[in-house]
Amino acid sequence: MATLLHRLGAFGARRWRTMLTGWLLVMCAVAALGVSFAGAFQAGDSIPGSPTQEALTRMERHWPAPAGTSGRIVFQAPPGHRVTEPGLRKSLASALDAAARVEGVIRVGDPATNGQVSGDARTAVAQVLFAERDGQVPGATLRAVEDAGAEARRAGFVTAYGGEAYAPHSSPFGPTETVGLAVALAALVITFGSLLAAGLPLITAVLGVLGTMVALTGLASVFDIADNAPTLAVMLGLAVGIDYALLIVSRHRAQLAAGVPVRESVARATATAGSAVVFAGVTVVIALAGLCVAGVPMLTSMGLASAGSVAVAVVVALALLPALMGMAGRRLVPRPGSRAARLALRAGRTDGEPALGVRWTEGVLRHPLRTLILGTAVLVAIAIPSVRLELALNDEGSQAVSTSGRQAYDMIAHAFGPGANGPLVVVVEDADPETVRAAAADVVDELAGVENIAHVSGVEVAGDGKAARVQVVPGTGPRTQETAGLVSRLRETTRSVGDAHHTYVAVTGQTAVSVDVSARLGGALAPFAVVVIGLSLLLLLVAFRSVAIPLKATLGFLLSIGAAFGATVAVFQWGWLAGPLGVPSQGPVAGFVPIIVMAVLFGLSMDYEVFLVSAVREDYVRHRDARAAITAGARTSARVVTSAAVIMISVFVSFLFSHAVDIMPIAFALAFGVMVDAFLVRMTLVPAALALLGDRAWWLPRRLDRILPRIDVEGGNAPAPGAAGPGAEEHRPGEPARR
Repeated sequence: MATLLHRLGAFGARRWRTMLTGWLLVMCAVAALGVSFAGAFQAGDSIPGSPTQEALTRMERHWPAPAGTSGRIVFQAPPGHRVTEPGLRKSLASALDAAARVEGVIRVGDPATNGQVSGDARTAVAQVLFAERDGQVPGATLRAVEDAGAEARRAGFVTAYGGEAYAPHSSPFGPTETVGLAVALAALVITFGSLLAAGLPLITAVLGVLGTMVALTGLASVFDIADNAPTLAVMLGLAVGIDYALLIVSRHRAQLAAGVPVRESVARATATAGSAVVFAGVTVVIALAGLCVAGVPMLTSMGLASAGSVAVAVVVALALLPALMGMAGRRLVPRPGSRAARLALRAGRTDGEPALGVRWTEGVLRHPLRTLILGTAVLVAIAIPSVRLELALNDEGSQAVSTSGRQAYDMIAHAFGPGANGPLVVVVEDADPETVRAAAADVVDELAGVENIAHVSGVEVAGDGKAARVQVVPGTGPRTQETAGLVSRLRETTRSVGDAHHTYVAVTGQTAVSVDVSARLGGALAPFAVVVIGLSLLLLLVAFRSVAIPLKATLGFLLSIGAAFGATVAVFQWGWLAGPLGVPSQGPVAGFVPIIVMAVLFGLSMDYEVFLVSAVREDYVRHRDARAAITAGARTSARVVTSAAVIMISVFVSFLFSHAVDIMPIAFALAFGVMVDAFLVRMTLVPAALALLGDRAWWLPRRLDRILPRIDVEGGNAPAPGAAGPGAEEHRPGEPARR
């Protein structure tokens, strides 16, 4: 692989005009196809083939849902008044009539006839059906419906608007993400001491993300892609795109400072650092693609979209970046005497004042056992709250209290009970109408003895008489564990009724679907963790040909993921620092958060492990001094890994402050997890563990050594330089240049 990458880098540096022209043509073609076949992203919160989804399909066959997008208007009368009072009733009717006349509105329901008036007659809910079918109702239509309620508000009503039509649609990229890019640029400038060198990783990452977004937009017309998949793809694409380019550019500038000619330096940096980028990228892609095993379409689309974004970032770093570095030429050479030149030349040297990363590592090595015990104890303490992790799908109750949808949700919960926002439905179906009626009656009787039910409606029989349904309003909100338990009890109860009448009886409704999705995601977490841990052991065993290194790395990953989950529970469920971080509500996190965080953090933690430990192994193989190799590895790679982690964290934090309820827990968990993994695990616990292990860290049974394939993670098998320049003696053939 190193030979192929060397040739690719050499071609890019030599024929950079051809490469840039080719990339321009490819980007234009992708943009044209994406715009021409642009599709819409879907909510996708279901599991095709599940019992709940099947029941929902059967119910919709007998009670077809009208085409369009639903919404609702909540009217709350002033304190001490009722909506049934003549004056208020007239204002309410006038507001509903005005809303029904808005262009794009199919119909507006009457709360009085639809049973949507609360027991105290102070709150009424009107259902609205919009003509738009894809959920993207024009903003002008929504505002016109809101304006139609002006007369009701003048009469003293408080109005709120919610439902699918009023669901917030956040952009994958906004002002807060721009701030994150600015922070990343500042970190790059500090790292390189050059605006040009800092701009290259940013340019390639942004181009890769733009290409991914356009491609996803086009693919959305053919495949069902979750509406939060683009945001996750952008977040990961920016983070890894900047980091992968950073590693290659850092290697290139270090070689330029040592006197290697531009074209040879580009080729060698692509072969060496590029090999590590391929290894890291493939690891992340495999982990993200593995999300398909859960069998949840929403998670599958998020995983594949993110995997595609990471794959594009790898391709751009290997194929576009060499052309840009070739175009930049000698302008990337650090100025003689500058801080960047001193840092580049200091890599691998033991004279002079050591860098901060080296001083930190030397401090760890003075007390390795104490450091290992203390650091592990801190991580375990942070991870303790993770045992209380609760999962559910987000709904309007997860939104910020300032949104109209959340206000409507809270008003309904206060007036009708918390379960009114997520009613359940029991469906009975049989070819014999008499059997349907008898089974439905028995269902109502059995429900009387089930706990946590606030209300049971009457039996509604379909027009053909072959189906009936009963609505059940839980006593608790749709995202609570109590409601999930109620769904399980209802299934047991209805199963006995179905068996007694030899007919089809099932529990469904959007709340039941959400409970099933969360249960499926939670159930997939343990098998996925086993696969991820097994994959990490195998990859690192092959990469470093050591038994201890994979075990140590995997234990470090488990500590990092535990700490990330623990901090997430503390913030999003317990409300610690929720105000300063802008968390809209406390409660269960989205069911797909843990498995996505595990997949991404696994790839990133293996990334840092490879960059750090490979440098240690390189020095150990040469000098056979285990303790000195740790310091040499820190001298070579600590600064680049630190910069990469800071950039990752800044990108993730920027998405945290975007306040997208589905993305915020992922962004926080990844930012916290990367911080812990890079600084506490990889740069603190790893040196301590290696110091305690000594030479035993690199032991591998001979029989296993013969079986395992050999891979070149750091491009050590890159071909010898084609032309020697000044300082070429510092870069011997087959020996990776130091960062």
